[in-house]
Amino acid sequence: MPVPHPLLVLIDPLARRTDGESVRIAKDVLRAGAPGMKVSLPDSPEEAARALARRGRRHPVVVGDDRALLRAVRLLHMERELPECALSVVPVGRPRSVALAGSLGVPLDAVRAARAVLDGVERRFDLLIDDSGGVVLGGLRIPPVRERTERGPLDRCRSLVRTLTRPAPDPQAPRLRVEADGVLLADLDRPVEGVSVAPGGGLADVVVRQRSAPDPVRARARTVTVSGTHFHYRADAVVSGPVHTRTWTAHPSALRLTVPADSSVPPQRSAPASS
Repeated sequence: MPVPHPLLVLIDPLARRTDGESVRIAKDVLRAGAPGMKVSLPDSPEEAARALARRGRRHPVVVGDDRALLRAVRLLHMERELPECALSVVPVGRPRSVALAGSLGVPLDAVRAARAVLDGVERRFDLLIDDSGGVVLGGLRIPPVRERTERGPLDRCRSLVRTLTRPAPDPQAPRLRVEADGVLLADLDRPVEGVSVAPGGGLADVVVRQRSAPDPVRARARTVTVSGTHFHYRADAVVSGPVHTRTWTAHPSALRLTVPADSSVPPQRSAPASS
């Protein structure tokens, strides 16, 4: 049965280069269910932004990895159209590069994901939005955790040797001031092992780990501000910084995303969209 709305299919250039077969399959499935769809092949983020801005009444479908999805969400937020625009995604990329989409309940198989675009249901997800316009779907960490690439047995053995012979970590951990809705969770007088923030249940879940304390400090808040020495952070798939201060604000049910009708997603992360 054809979808009741026309589609704008934005195919990320990296997806076209890394897995053209999955892109072709996704297009074939979508075209069969939405004959009037429009396909856009942007070669840069700027071209993708222009195509998205000119979509009219078309429902945007991102074909690409987590970074492509995040760019589309941020563009819609910057245009103040995120609350009014439902979004779909067909994940295409290496397993680690589409892990965020999978965690939101989107199938990682091109056929199943494309079919979900056609006959899935809309669900709402919480977001964190920072004071520079950055968008966080899954969560963020300070300092960022470096991505690990897939390695063969010999590489894993070498990595194990390096780990066993590695010197003790630098005792000078980052000194950060962390506030949750104005409540001080950590200050500059104590080194911080790490900070994690994730959207959930309409608020931000905050965890602060300090070397001088056996248990982490936890809080739930609408706004979280981190400041201190210049720091980097990983928000979903993107490492940002260095910055001196950054504030994240929780936006409940801000993202409207199409997922399969039988998709199982954590209840604290999403809720069915209102009719």
